[in-house]
Amino acid sequence: MARRDPPAHLPFYASSSTSSSSLHTPRLRTSSRSPMASDASREFIWTASPLTPSEHDDAYPLYERDDSYPPRRRPRWFSPTSTTLSRFTPPTLLTLIKFGIPTALLILIYLRHTRDPRGELTFYDRPWVQPKILPPPRLAGCFSSERVSSLYNVSERVYGARYTEIQSGSPMRLGLDCYDFAGTIHASPDQPRDTRTNFHTFWRADRGEFDARHEWMLKSFFATQPLARSRLIVWSNRDLSYDATLRRYVGRYPDALDLRFADVRRLAEGTPLQGSARLRGRDARQDEDLVRMLVVWNEGGVWVDMDSLLTRDLTPLLEHEFVTQWECYDRKTATAKGALMHFHQHSPYLCEAFHIIADAESRIALGGPLYRMLWQRLVAGGIPPFKILPFCFSDARSCNLDNRIPDPFAKGSNTWTDGITTEKGGGLDTRLQEVFGLLLHNQRAKDFPAGGWIRRLLLDRYEQRLRAMETEL
Repeated sequence: MARRDPPAHLPFYASSSTSSSSLHTPRLRTSSRSPMASDASREFIWTASPLTPSEHDDAYPLYERDDSYPPRRRPRWFSPTSTTLSRFTPPTLLTLIKFGIPTALLILIYLRHTRDPRGELTFYDRPWVQPKILPPPRLAGCFSSERVSSLYNVSERVYGARYTEIQSGSPMRLGLDCYDFAGTIHASPDQPRDTRTNFHTFWRADRGEFDARHEWMLKSFFATQPLARSRLIVWSNRDLSYDATLRRYVGRYPDALDLRFADVRRLAEGTPLQGSARLRGRDARQDEDLVRMLVVWNEGGVWVDMDSLLTRDLTPLLEHEFVTQWECYDRKTATAKGALMHFHQHSPYLCEAFHIIADAESRIALGGPLYRMLWQRLVAGGIPPFKILPFCFSDARSCNLDNRIPDPFAKGSNTWTDGITTEKGGGLDTRLQEVFGLLLHNQRAKDFPAGGWIRRLLLDRYEQRLRAMETEL
């Protein structure tokens, strides 16, 4: 093969030989890694260099030893000494964000419509939990004979015989067990009926006028309770005599409706809360949890939250003193609530509750935690505790998706759970006649939809019953 001159654009390297007599013609070396090296240029060698090709490449590299061309600096996240997190390349992170977040959202949406997740996370100060929860402090002595009010008969109301049992001994979370149990409770013919029962509720006048949405609570009371033996007292943080709607009902039912101002300082006189810091401040009169206990202590009777509807005569329950189960899941620190409760006048149960509230060290929250602590102190002190109504008796919306009452503010379908219909005479209608009330959970801004099951099964019947009563009069 004929020798050709090396291309002008390629570099030459001098031989490593030091002999002056024989200068070797420089050898052309091309990098096999270079994309510019053609097949033809690799054919020519002009000198016999004492360096082997590999040694020459190591000594005189034409390019950096990198498979890519042109050479580029490696990003920091490729460094073997970098942290594990830094090895994720931006494309990888973008891929995770692009596909991970939408996937997580789809899973949450699916679980929201097909499952009923429940959970509770509560943090307590250790110095508070240890002495106040485990073990419970002693009772304040309200059940002692020298301190019990003459208006309260301990032998009868704490230890006396009962005609009905309102606690099942089972949580009744599954199926329609709770509704079936409620249907077993009926008033006994021998149950005393010669006393008038006070029903109490509270309306915050600063929220506005008493509108038609809340008028349904009054209608439910007049339509379901025996008015000859019942009276509803509407308490407020302001004077309600100006309200036209309430004045109309007072004129129609003068013996069954009364309007009163809730002066918490006056109501607390003679109780452990008299002069307590809990009564100071502008929000004391608006604290419904405090008002309900003070009112029932002074007057005795049943407390019903304003955002409730009564569905049945409560007479079978009134031989017991009770609060209501918080929900069917039984929270550990808030097992009960006072949305529907009944205590007799000057009940020692409420007296013990006032002592807990007045204890500055307890820092107990009113409502569920208070009733839980009170119950624990009672059983630790050997006193039979008050009853706790099963959840469905007054708040059947607080349980599983398959057994809770449908949303009363949605039009919904004509079926409930397991194909039970929501029409008149259907399964839902039967269950509503077994329970005693329905708590609406402070959804005051919502109105009942036209054509919804609640109008068909409850509200229309209230109207029919009230019209029939006016005809009878």
